[in-house]
Amino acid sequence: MQPAPLSANTPLLGTRLTRRQSMVLGGAWLAGVQSAAQALPAQALQFPRDHGSHPGLRTEWWYITGYAHAAGTLWGFQVTFFRSRVEATQNLQSAFAAKQLLLAHAAITDVQGQRLHHDQRIARASMGLAHASEADTAIHLHQWRLQRSTPPGQPKASRYTAQIEGAQLGLQLQFDTTQDLLLQGQQGLSRKGPDAAQASYYYSQPQLAVSGSLLLQGKRMPIAPHSPSTPARAWMDHEWSEALLHPDAQGWDWIGMNLHDGSALTAFRLRRADGSSLWAGGSFRSPGQPPQIFAPDAVIFTPQRWWTSPHTNAHYPVQWQVQTPAGSFEVHALLDAQELDSRASTDAIYWEGLSALHGPQSKEVGMGYLEMTGYVQALRL
Repeated sequence: MQPAPLSANTPLLGTRLTRRQSMVLGGAWLAGVQSAAQALPAQALQFPRDHGSHPGLRTEWWYITGYAHAAGTLWGFQVTFFRSRVEATQNLQSAFAAKQLLLAHAAITDVQGQRLHHDQRIARASMGLAHASEADTAIHLHQWRLQRSTPPGQPKASRYTAQIEGAQLGLQLQFDTTQDLLLQGQQGLSRKGPDAAQASYYYSQPQLAVSGSLLLQGKRMPIAPHSPSTPARAWMDHEWSEALLHPDAQGWDWIGMNLHDGSALTAFRLRRADGSSLWAGGSFRSPGQPPQIFAPDAVIFTPQRWWTSPHTNAHYPVQWQVQTPAGSFEVHALLDAQELDSRASTDAIYWEGLSALHGPQSKEVGMGYLEMTGYVQALRL
């Protein structure tokens, strides 16, 4: 991928990135200059500090996906805030220098109407335009906000509040933890490739209880407090890294799934150009149990059904079989057309959307999000 070059003082307009695309763009997106990445040290994550921003590393994201019933039907939603350190501007003295960029992306999937709606923002983290606290999750980008608090009397719990207002869509949502946070990889240090430098600090907050409302084309829709079938649930990932994408990687496939029994499943793989797996990983956690961390050779993604985008001609697997040490699952997109095209800004095209998780005998056992990148062109620094 070759994003259009920008200077440190270029006015920043709307753009759109996935959280894993921010891994490969990072500071090099604006800088055009790269330095060799060093392996991240293993260290105990400290909270609430590590809920906050880590501006010393190149890239970071706070990513929430979920699903809920509102207005009598099922909806998917996504809100993500990214932070990107711009290496080439770190020694500049100008207050206008874009030393850190903040980006945000929001999307709503209308399952009944079979349509995806999305919006995005970007600004330099200065002049009051945008800020990400280092003390805790407290991010604002213009009027878009994500903030974490501790509910009274629950010192280990978290409550996230997202406030997103766009021209056509909005999210006024609250997410409450129902389980302890989940440290991915080895106690929060997650390998992303065959080289030790390809790693991130990474934790998840699965099985978040959801309340609030969705706004679409001027219509506000309160989240149903009690769904007749699937309760409103969300999944949060917070990840920060200095990592570079392996040069052989074409793209990646990833799932984060809340199971109806309270379990949580993560699985991902990085692909070579021929479709073979370069690296893989993930985890499974049953309620109240320690997580089972997957070895790279223990996760197998096998495509089962494909969809071709009429806009880009990209060929996406929208149904997968995913084999893991915790069992074999099928992933079914609830809407094929969940491709996001941002060529007008970052030259990035990817697929990300609400999907159902099926277990034995094709029974639905959970729901969550599937993300796929590198199906139009290889991701390149």
